[in-house]
Amino acid sequence: MHPPTHAAIDAVWRIESAKIVAGVARMVRDIGVAEELAQDALVSALEHWPAQGVPDKPGAWLMATAKNKALDRLRRDKSLAAKLEQIGQDLEAQQALVVPDFVDGLDAAREGDIGDDLLRLIFTACHPVLSKDARVALTLKLLGGLSTQEIARAFLVPEPTIAQRIVRAKRTLGEARIPFEVPRADALQERLASVLEVVYLVFNEGYTATAGQDWMRPELSNEAIRLGRMLAELAPQQAEVHALVALMELQASRAAARIDGDGKPVLLLEQDRGRWDRLLIRRGLAALERAGALGGAFGPYALQAAIAACHARAPAAQETDWQRIAALYDALAQVAPSPVVELNRAVAVGMAFGPEHGLAIVDALVDEPSLRGYQWLPSVRADLLAKMGRHREARAEFEKAAALAGNARERELLLRKAGESRSP
Repeated sequence: MHPPTHAAIDAVWRIESAKIVAGVARMVRDIGVAEELAQDALVSALEHWPAQGVPDKPGAWLMATAKNKALDRLRRDKSLAAKLEQIGQDLEAQQALVVPDFVDGLDAAREGDIGDDLLRLIFTACHPVLSKDARVALTLKLLGGLSTQEIARAFLVPEPTIAQRIVRAKRTLGEARIPFEVPRADALQERLASVLEVVYLVFNEGYTATAGQDWMRPELSNEAIRLGRMLAELAPQQAEVHALVALMELQASRAAARIDGDGKPVLLLEQDRGRWDRLLIRRGLAALERAGALGGAFGPYALQAAIAACHARAPAAQETDWQRIAALYDALAQVAPSPVVELNRAVAVGMAFGPEHGLAIVDALVDEPSLRGYQWLPSVRADLLAKMGRHREARAEFEKAAALAGNARERELLLRKAGESRSP
């Protein structure tokens, strides 16, 4: 047994696996095959490193091993001639791995401004041909380095379900002949939206878990921030990428204050702001500034980040600039209209101009089909009713929200709120 070596291999794999899969996928044009070859390289490391020691550049060792296995596979592949028609000049690049500048030049010529393997992998794993659940699972597996078991545990889904989801996703990409590439300029924005949606979905599940005993799952929100930062490095000219990073960092800065010593939720206006992470706030504000410096109108993530920045800049809850937040939600409702945005706008309007104004917006959403099972609709309505002194109605709404909540901690919070809503 070599526990220290195995721990080192595990750490290296977490860091390097996405790059290795991406590098090999460029050669074989199949994410499923690329992952298999990367895993073969990992097995080789487990066989050789305990006896020979961890190489000085373990990531490079794994990459070289995986690429050599890819070349062996291509040479053995009986359909190599057919592949040549698809990959054209790439064959020459594959056979000239010792000349990386030539490979990069080829890719740059074919793909346009962005030619990074990791960026290709992100766009392929988040392709709209896949369902949202499949995109999330595949992204966490390939780019997050999470095991199938870890993904299943994070989303409270049986491990076989996640495994099947990942297998089907890779098969779908192969059967649909999805190219391993960054979309060209005319399609980039549309596809970028899918990528950002997946990253933010992962973050939100970590920030406020939809089910289970814990209100937050920090490992997921941290993974989303890591993916967002990676994306910002790979696509530095995309304002919404920086904006998403800003939004996640500003929201994550509140994590320590969002639960009390017993793990119970603490709502935003009741949080001890001294526990907010000032470093994350500075990083988030800097990322938002970078997004603004790129010019153009603010997109949905930039507007949401600007809202989060209003909270971050307020020394105390009562000093929050709710009128600005309401105006930002007005803008967000124009750029990315949705019932959830409208519900959040109702909260801001209620804080800025009085609960009766917020309640008017909420009441217009009561019959919205997409919010029928959304616990925060009756919760927001209950809060506004309580502020207006309509306590009996508020209690009924809090109880209704608790019945809809899938998360145990969230349910406890809403029932506590119901108990506090007593008729005078």
